[in-house]
Amino acid sequence: MTPGRDLARRLFREIAARTADPPGVTRVAYGEGEEEAHTIVAEAAQAFGAERRHDAAGNLYLVLAGKDRGRVLLVGSHLDSVPHGGDYDGVAGVLMGLALMADLAASGRTPPCDLAVVCLRAEESCWFPYSYIGSKSALGLLDPAVLDEVSRSDDGQSLAAHIARLGHDPGAVRRGARLYEPDRIAGYIEPHIEQAPSLTDADVPVGLVTGIRGSVRFRRIAVTGAYAHSGAEPRALRRDAGLAGARLITEMHEFWDRMEAEGRDLTVTFGEISTDPAEHGFSKVPGFLHLCLDIRSEEPGSLELAEAELRDMAVRIAGETGCGIDLGPRTNSLPAPLSRRMRDCFEEAASSRGILTLTMPSGAGHDAATYAQAGVPAAMLFIRNRNGSHNPDEAMDFTDFDAALTVLETALGDPRLIAREATVAA
Repeated sequence: MTPGRDLARRLFREIAARTADPPGVTRVAYGEGEEEAHTIVAEAAQAFGAERRHDAAGNLYLVLAGKDRGRVLLVGSHLDSVPHGGDYDGVAGVLMGLALMADLAASGRTPPCDLAVVCLRAEESCWFPYSYIGSKSALGLLDPAVLDEVSRSDDGQSLAAHIARLGHDPGAVRRGARLYEPDRIAGYIEPHIEQAPSLTDADVPVGLVTGIRGSVRFRRIAVTGAYAHSGAEPRALRRDAGLAGARLITEMHEFWDRMEAEGRDLTVTFGEISTDPAEHGFSKVPGFLHLCLDIRSEEPGSLELAEAELRDMAVRIAGETGCGIDLGPRTNSLPAPLSRRMRDCFEEAASSRGILTLTMPSGAGHDAATYAQAGVPAAMLFIRNRNGSHNPDEAMDFTDFDAALTVLETALGDPRLIAREATVAA
């Protein structure tokens, strides 16, 4: 046990206890729980000499001076949670950075450049329906319209109002202000629990992430048919919205099967499927069905193929069933390949310490995607977690946390870890 590992264990317990909302924890973005967690980690870092800084959006940076004061290595994640979430999503990344910093301070070692534990705001888009608010604002990339047009789900107040309420500066966010210029950032490292059971199935403690899947999303697909009597309406005359929607779901999954057979990366998820409770009935042919669809892939070409297939499929099924299929608004995010050089450093560090790793993509979105797409070298370490995430049953073993921390500590001694590899986007 090192001082950093001991500190992380204590802070996991403290944050969980002080943000408890049974079952699980709730830390609302720009709300009480997120603020409580920020205060806990800031006080812990200041106890061993870290400097506390905020950017205009309220992202928190806890900085330990390095040999090169002109550059900074960011390690961290987010501290907000979904409602009634688990103890480790987001928090593990922040506390791993803090543990690294505490061990360096305790041993008198100076990092090669400034080391900043970063606590990014509003990563969970359940609170503000917009992706990566914290990291986009940190890099000066947040669409200014979001400040006024995007409101928090629980109280209806704008993002700008919440930033101002906590004493930060929405006007500076609007202007694209940033605490660190991208070309000063040596890299961004985000440790995170895995949000699926791949590491558990492989019996491996640590994942090395190749990239973050992009997405094409249709949140309000409307399938419109005609209500009719379930016994009296002839089959040939039916315009059954339930049937049309079911065919769309089934055929998109059959397309996914074909893509997997070709070795292509893809996931297809219809997360909401509902008839209208005000009009549906046991003895009625359904006249309306709502669907939402989330398509993800590491490969831009696979996303393009899936969307084209969906659009062709919707037209054909609509014609064959007599229903209207309106896909509605489309949103998307680009796939984000992560730094191969940084991943190689982690792989060699793990091998030198006898720690097993698995190379894998991230199906979920993370702030690392924002940094990678801005040209900042970015990497992720996954920590084994048995029960998925966004639920009170997240189950990270501390021995696995320690293994990932060992990989990070060892890699920090490799000068390649903070070498620049690409031109940073303006």
